[in-house]
Amino acid sequence: MSTSVTPVETPVSPRSRIMGWAGLSITLLILVAGLLWAKWLPYELKAHTLAETGTWEGNAIFDTAGAPGAAPSFHGAFDFTLAYLKAVWKAALVALLVAAALESLIPRRWLLRVLNRRTTWGQGVSGALLALSSMMCTCCTAPVAIGLRRSGAPAGATMAYWLANPLLNPAVLVFLGLTMTWPFVTTRALVGIVVVLIAAVLMSRRFSTVEIETPEALPQDPRTWGEMLTRFGKTLGRYLVILVPEYVVLVLLVGLFSGWLSDFAGLTQNAGWAALLLVGVIGAALVIPTGGEIPVIVGLTAAGASYGVAGVLLITLPALSIPSIIMVARHFGARATLLVTGWVIVGGLLAAALLTVLT
Repeated sequence: MSTSVTPVETPVSPRSRIMGWAGLSITLLILVAGLLWAKWLPYELKAHTLAETGTWEGNAIFDTAGAPGAAPSFHGAFDFTLAYLKAVWKAALVALLVAAALESLIPRRWLLRVLNRRTTWGQGVSGALLALSSMMCTCCTAPVAIGLRRSGAPAGATMAYWLANPLLNPAVLVFLGLTMTWPFVTTRALVGIVVVLIAAVLMSRRFSTVEIETPEALPQDPRTWGEMLTRFGKTLGRYLVILVPEYVVLVLLVGLFSGWLSDFAGLTQNAGWAALLLVGVIGAALVIPTGGEIPVIVGLTAAGASYGVAGVLLITLPALSIPSIIMVARHFGARATLLVTGWVIVGGLLAAALLTVLT
């Protein structure tokens, strides 16, 4: 199914072209410098440490809210929120800067050339490939996905970018390989690809009508340095004023119940697919930093949890969270976001079956 339309090119003045290249250069500088600082260099160090020890340092982040099964408490929620923000603040800051730059600095037509494809599958692949370098968790990716949508990027490609960041994160795949067995890496990679691409197709078909038919439908690109800087400042300010408080409050609410909800061993005392489905729903609701699923799964399997439980959490725990779902729902639509959420949970069940077979 095709949902893309190639816009009719209009003449571009030399000054507009210069401003476009300037905006692209600034965006790439923010992206590369930010990812080096927040992701690439720390992950390289983490990989070297894991290669030497083979053991993930630290406990699951849910332990900061209390022991598994602990009753909700504001003290536990506060501790959880502090621990989570300490783990993700660098990536979150980079995500906000990149989102603002994508929306305000890069010419829309250039962005569409990268992400717009003739088929829904092609959009999924383009979004997934774009995500491989940024390696963010689902919440940190949400502002970038919002920025892409506000810039006119196709829904399928944007959805693939949002999900591929946590699910196909190359660093996490390396971490899994260094701390766990090959079936976990294989399951994460194979099911992750299937989840990302089919989610992109579902989203594209949900937005089957052409969203942007002509260049005139796109917002005017900045034409001067002053206009460019003003637009970037206003866009970044909007993200800081709206998304950041919303993000913190939602993480605090999730942290309030995380001790209770993260009692996965207790949830699966009764075996069966119904129990795995419940684990999948809760896994999709909880929030973790990048790689945070590893200590959870390691601890559960060491305590005797089934590979089915591990497989479900291998997908649903990193892919989604209540904060990220709520943040992007305004730009994808509540129904479309819930549809994709349901598909991710189904993907968790597929991972449970595959991991059980492989092990």
